[in-house]
Amino acid sequence: MPWSEQIKEIARRRDAARRQGGESAVARQHARGRLTIRERVEGLLDPGSFREIGPIAGASDPDDPGSFTPANFVLGFGKIDARPVIAGGEDFTINAGSPNLGGLRKSIYTEELACQYRLPLIRLHEGAGGSVTGSAGKGAPPAPPEPVFHPHRFASVAQALASVPVATAALGAVAGLPAVRLVSSHYSVMTRRTAQVLVGGPALVERALGRAVDKDELGGAQVHEKTGVIDDVVEDEAAAFAALRGFLSYLPANVWVLPPVTACADPRDRADAALAGIVPASRRQVFDMRAVIRSVIDRDSFFEIGRRHGAGQITGLGRLLGRPVGIFGNDCRQLAGSMTATGARKVRRFVEFCQMFHLPVLNFVDEPGFMIGPDAEQEGTVRAGAAAVLAVATATVPWASIIVRKSMGLGAAAHYASGAFILAWPSAETGALPVEGGVAIAFRKEIDAAADPAAKRAELEEAFALRRSPFPRAEALAVHDLIDPRETRARLSDWIELSWPLLTHQLGPTGFSYRP
Repeated sequence: MPWSEQIKEIARRRDAARRQGGESAVARQHARGRLTIRERVEGLLDPGSFREIGPIAGASDPDDPGSFTPANFVLGFGKIDARPVIAGGEDFTINAGSPNLGGLRKSIYTEELACQYRLPLIRLHEGAGGSVTGSAGKGAPPAPPEPVFHPHRFASVAQALASVPVATAALGAVAGLPAVRLVSSHYSVMTRRTAQVLVGGPALVERALGRAVDKDELGGAQVHEKTGVIDDVVEDEAAAFAALRGFLSYLPANVWVLPPVTACADPRDRADAALAGIVPASRRQVFDMRAVIRSVIDRDSFFEIGRRHGAGQITGLGRLLGRPVGIFGNDCRQLAGSMTATGARKVRRFVEFCQMFHLPVLNFVDEPGFMIGPDAEQEGTVRAGAAAVLAVATATVPWASIIVRKSMGLGAAAHYASGAFILAWPSAETGALPVEGGVAIAFRKEIDAAADPAAKRAELEEAFALRRSPFPRAEALAVHDLIDPRETRARLSDWIELSWPLLTHQLGPTGFSYRP
């Protein structure tokens, strides 16, 4: 065969790439409790579905024909639940994931590939950003700078976010460039004990700021599950793969097609008897909004996103008659469900995500308004809240709001998109302010002058609470209907069947106006 030596060389280089950084480097990776990138890809994708791009990308020494260092980024096509996707990630066993030249090129190509084929993108991250030695490594001459006309490195990152689902995982220390790509996603997870997300690592922090800290203090799970940098924290890599697969199951391949509809065996008129009494008669008692959500949507379909940050606002995905929907609600057990600055940013991002991928929204409302107080003012709650309100006001996806209990103040405006289908429960109460706060402001002088101020306050609060009955709203057609809570699933099932065909008129990229 005239090309036998070249064919052997292809096989040798493929074998070298499969061995990654070598046996000892792989063993060290396993000893740290972490998988290699190839093991991760296999764990994420359908068995046998991975088709690698650039399997022998890397570098060799022209003076040493036997030398070959693989690119330390693995990339390719695969399938999740038989649906095509693109997956990639850093190879920590080579240069601790800091990109060599081949790895950098494959990493940058990842988003371009997703945009070209219009396929969901999954990035599995463990690695650092650039090194002072450059991508060619120590002793090598630096690569020439990119010319002024070179496309912006992050342009394709933005394009991917605007066109295909992007889901990412931090499975070890992720810093610099990989950290930026990690958070440039629609959904991200990190493992609790083995992952950190950092702008710069401990050595850089100590040199620049003179402060000694470890990686977990800087960017461990206990930090980022509250900052919102990461959407969810999971226990191990297998749980991360399950979360990524679960998230993508609700989404279309790209913005030009509708979300996938699945078979539904859950009766459309299922009426959960517990809903009739789940909201306490006393406004001072809390209830479980997640139990309400699960009782209404298809059984076992609730996929919550970002539970640990902006905790007063519940966001996630679910299905109704097999159709994917966005879920938005309030958790009255967290600051009464009020909208903090963090919660408002969470809501804005979630609404824009639903708008991007044509997901109708089910909104379970128990909103007392924007959070107040010194901390709220210092966090800029009013600006973040206004941005959330405007995101909802300009949303065009089908929207259904169920007033479960409170719908108060400016925060309530973040719960009703234009043209929303609005149902109210008998427990619903609406107004400019919660009764307690409103009475304290409007009747301060009368309360202070009373012989028994506490009794006077209670008397006024009770009188104004009676005025919050939902029946006048139903009489005025300020809601579409006042319903028995047990009817909620059936009424929303009718609504989703009427609304779903409207989504075909919204396919394609979405543009967002300026937000404050």
